[in-house]
Amino acid sequence: MIERNLFTPEHEMWRDTVRRFMEKEVVPFHDQWEKDGIVPRELWLKAGEAGLLCCTVPEEYGGLGLDYLFDVVVFEELWRVGASGPGFLIHTDLVATYILSFGTEEQKRHWLPKMVKGEAIGSLGMTEPHAGSDLKAIRTRAQRDGEDFVVNGQKVFISNGQMCDVLVLATKTDSAAGAKGVTLFLVDTSLPGFKRGKNLEKLGMKAQDTSELFFDNLRLPASAMLGGEGQGFALMMTKLPQERLAQAVRSATVTETVIDWTVEYTSERRAFDQSIADFQNTQFVLADLKARAVTARVFTDKCIELFMAGKLDPVDAAMLKMVTTDLHCEAVDKCLQLFGGWGYMWEYPIARAYADARIVRIAGGSTEVMKTIISREMFKGRLGRKK
Repeated sequence: MIERNLFTPEHEMWRDTVRRFMEKEVVPFHDQWEKDGIVPRELWLKAGEAGLLCCTVPEEYGGLGLDYLFDVVVFEELWRVGASGPGFLIHTDLVATYILSFGTEEQKRHWLPKMVKGEAIGSLGMTEPHAGSDLKAIRTRAQRDGEDFVVNGQKVFISNGQMCDVLVLATKTDSAAGAKGVTLFLVDTSLPGFKRGKNLEKLGMKAQDTSELFFDNLRLPASAMLGGEGQGFALMMTKLPQERLAQAVRSATVTETVIDWTVEYTSERRAFDQSIADFQNTQFVLADLKARAVTARVFTDKCIELFMAGKLDPVDAAMLKMVTTDLHCEAVDKCLQLFGGWGYMWEYPIARAYADARIVRIAGGSTEVMKTIISREMFKGRLGRKK
């Protein structure tokens, strides 16, 4: 078996710490969180105290100043126990990263220490009822009024939406300028004019709060702008490879995990005087998945290396996301089949993994968008030419 060589002994010691946290603070309570549709704030505070949030934030902003692999360990261990509720990835890998990359010194010093401690929960406000993958089509409007901007509009499918204290919000400051009219703001959700809609009921990830958000004459000072006016779309594009890499880390981990569950189950479950694992079909299905899971893992780890070196380009990230998320969905389907009727019962982790999996081919850019990105690179300069 190919050995992973990304992690140092320090990373593996950290993994042991994170794993103990998951077993003590997450696993025993996740069933209830699924019924509640939300994870309690107490978990965020405990995670902050344990150092699990925003590992890469520099010490000057209250963080530990560690490398990206420490965040990767947290994400992997969350998904290894099937914990789809805690929205740590959005908080850490996206919101904190946006603030650290594009925020002013004042914005960093105000929000990042609170995010590291779990005192302020971050969320990303981009998707709208009429704009998902096509972010330049958003309609939420930020209109200048003196030194302020007045925001009106709505967002949907917002992870951490019921709990967020700070929101990276994509708006249109110039409706006629297309992508160049998009501007980002950091929204303090305690401000008047910010309203949370209902906690949306989803197919899977039932413990992860996902919301509609509304903006009714929300007044923001110009100092709340993240980056320059009209630069929002360009800034979002620079972070898409990282977002897609995070989805791949999730998918590679879940694929490996469900295969392990299925090997264990089929080795013990018996039918027709033999174990399910004794059937050639079982062996062939799992052998095929295992070989492809190893391939996906190697590709994922390579892209982590490229990202850490500042060399992960959008096409590589798109290929990685497409391959790993497609395999993720196929693996949970085929593994559930080998569990038989028990695989359809919610008490079995494979059932939850199956329900949770379907979003991965949509979140962070749909599979169809990934194919478009890849094919554009393949046929660069060759499409749409007239003879």
